[in-house]
Amino acid sequence: MSGRPGPTADQPPRADTTKKTGTAGTGAPSTTAPTPIASHAARVGSLARGALLRWLVLALAVGVWQLAARAHGSVYFPPPGRIARHAYDLWFSGPVSHLFLTDAAVDNILPSLGRMATGFALAAVAGVALGIAVGRSRRAHALCNPVLQFARAVPPPALVPVFVVVLDFGTQMQIASIVFSAVWPVLINTADGARNVDPLRLEVATVLRLTAFERLWLLLLPSALPRIFAGLRLSLSLSLILMVFSELLPGTANGIGFTLTDAQSRSDLLTVWAALVLLGALGYLLNTGLLAVEKRLLGSKRTT
Repeated sequence: MSGRPGPTADQPPRADTTKKTGTAGTGAPSTTAPTPIASHAARVGSLARGALLRWLVLALAVGVWQLAARAHGSVYFPPPGRIARHAYDLWFSGPVSHLFLTDAAVDNILPSLGRMATGFALAAVAGVALGIAVGRSRRAHALCNPVLQFARAVPPPALVPVFVVVLDFGTQMQIASIVFSAVWPVLINTADGARNVDPLRLEVATVLRLTAFERLWLLLLPSALPRIFAGLRLSLSLSLILMVFSELLPGTANGIGFTLTDAQSRSDLLTVWAALVLLGALGYLLNTGLLAVEKRLLGSKRTT
């Protein structure tokens, strides 16, 4: 009765078009955000492609090495296949009860890893503790920085003879040389990380009246954690280098470095190459493990 013409038999009622468009009245197409499952699948696919590419490059390098060694035919440059078989027979063909480790592996690889782990752990703890103590005070950092830079500049292998004189040959000298050389990257990076805390966070901590321990645990350590891991990665490499170098000296009775010198004296080139490949594999595995721990800790901090 209002005068608006209704639909007739020749004109069917019009459908509501606002339900078919993403935004009512605009006609813009709707965009659907990716679901968490799709994002996770894309991330996993990207990581898988990256890992496949890295292993493909490694396989190509080993293949080139194999072909070049076979073409050259020199006893000083054996192919990687022979090196891998020799390393397996020498170290990893033991019984299942010993985790496939032979007596040679137990007598040489495990003592080296124990010395390196002990030295690295002591260097990490001392470096983080001293770095936090130095980094909390600008005056202390200004006073200690020249000494820290001087100590960091000294080549680590050059200190081994000093420790030989002070501590004599043996495990104590080897661990002390690892600790003294590996502590500086952790200490300096931790001090820089603790010194560069956001001033706004320090003001918030003052307003909240946090205790010294709460500031250390909730503010200083989380802020310095990226720099701490940067120092730990450098210290891990130095620990591996110093572990081998200290075992090359006279008076050493076991270890990977001792295996190198003993094989060199016997002209056992396959064992020399196997020890070198083993050191490279250990360095890669240890660095990968430390990166995984860093990613887990820093990822949780960013999420928090």
